[in-house]
Amino acid sequence: MADGKLYGYAGKILRVNLSKAKIVEEDLRPDLLKLYLGGTGYAVRMLWDSLEKGIDPLSPKNLLIACTGPLTGTLTPCSGSIEFAFKSPLTGIFGQTRAGGRFGPKLKYAGYDFIIVEGASDKPVYLSIMDGSPELRDASHIWGKTVHEATDILLEEVGDPEASVACIGPGGERLIRYASIMVDYDRAAGRCGGGAVMGSKRLKAIVVNGDRDIEAAKPDEFY
Repeated sequence: MADGKLYGYAGKILRVNLSKAKIVEEDLRPDLLKLYLGGTGYAVRMLWDSLEKGIDPLSPKNLLIACTGPLTGTLTPCSGSIEFAFKSPLTGIFGQTRAGGRFGPKLKYAGYDFIIVEGASDKPVYLSIMDGSPELRDASHIWGKTVHEATDILLEEVGDPEASVACIGPGGERLIRYASIMVDYDRAAGRCGGGAVMGSKRLKAIVVNGDRDIEAAKPDEFY
């Protein structure tokens, strides 16, 4: 942070309550950024503050957090990952998994550092975040389809072949406890059962794209 501005961050959290079909934006907390920078550390703190002791990881009370760090979306080498954090249905404790691809940078370019998904939908849905305009859409027509099939359909529906898609397949839908979240067809966030958490929330996919910039405080020195 410099001159009251958050450099390296989009500055916003997108909170999605699937039980209420409600989406709200929240500001990042500078006090937590000073402690955890962003990414998984910030997400762990949000899980710690939010989750009740002993919850079932496959219940609506669990959170699924998609998280990025301050270097995501910049030219820093190896900074393009997206991390997902949650209480793991495989281990019963904290779960974290990551994938490469374009989802992390695209999320930042859409204006968000984190997505917090809470609750559970009563029908299959997907989350579209295109140019900072998030909305929940019906996913009944792609429930049961493979990741490749669903991704093709979603990219056509949003009308943007450059968008990034994080998606689950039939394994996640059936709550297989080691199911992956797949990014851009073939990049696997494959640890700790994040796909099962998505499936328990009836969230088939998240589609994202945007064109915002991530600024460095001292761009010449940074580059």
